[in-house]
Amino acid sequence: MNSDPAAARIDTSKPHPARRYDYWLGGKDNFAADRESADAVAEAFPTVQLAAVENRNFLRRATAYLTAEAGIRQFLDIGTGLPTAGNVHEIAQGIAPKSRIVYVDNDPIVLMHARTLLDSSPEGRTAYLDADLRDPQRILSHPDLLATLDLSKPIALMVVAVMHFMTDDNHPYELIRQLTEPLAPGSFLVMSHATSDYLDEEDLARSTEANQRSGVPFRLRSGTEFAKFFDGFEPVPPGITAVTLWRPEEYRPHPRPEAVSMWGGVARIP
Repeated sequence: MNSDPAAARIDTSKPHPARRYDYWLGGKDNFAADRESADAVAEAFPTVQLAAVENRNFLRRATAYLTAEAGIRQFLDIGTGLPTAGNVHEIAQGIAPKSRIVYVDNDPIVLMHARTLLDSSPEGRTAYLDADLRDPQRILSHPDLLATLDLSKPIALMVVAVMHFMTDDNHPYELIRQLTEPLAPGSFLVMSHATSDYLDEEDLARSTEANQRSGVPFRLRSGTEFAKFFDGFEPVPPGITAVTLWRPEEYRPHPRPEAVSMWGGVARIP
């Protein structure tokens, strides 16, 4: 019998975004319900696996920029997902070993793997919170967060490929406001979000039906809707753009934005 309380909470009958993402990235920490849900989405959007990979590449480039060029040493990564190559602490501490990172997710299987996320450099520190994006106050007041991050100094809030799981009844803009308002001036918001902008009417209808069938709440948003998350902030060049076009590395080919269909942006909080 498995006495791990996290294991006891895992519901293998229902798909979860973190495990579905793991499946698209070629991981093994997923179940039949997750794979069926992921395949339902892929039927309508065949390049979804590519989108997952390119979104991860955006996270890596944004973290490297914030550490190496913006001088950020504190990161709050909400919707962490299952550990994979190139976690935020690996990138940030590879550049600045004293960097501190707090990871947040609400999937018990991620909690079971959290020790991988806690493999900090000796000079830095990491923590993992088993918490939900929809409860910003619990996240920001959590003792483990307060023991790891100094809220009086700049923090990079990473909400990457997460907000499209927040439907309108979750009040997504208010959630981001509650998370960014307490942050010190000079902090940053990093976001990516699946978009409907590259879909024609027929593809949009097919995608909407597939997402409903997948069993995971999902809300595609336009570039205009995505930009609202950054109201009042100072976008880092090149601004809000396709994730593949945000400070791309010249040495590798890039898929067309419509194949990834995801907006990304990094902005400074004044």
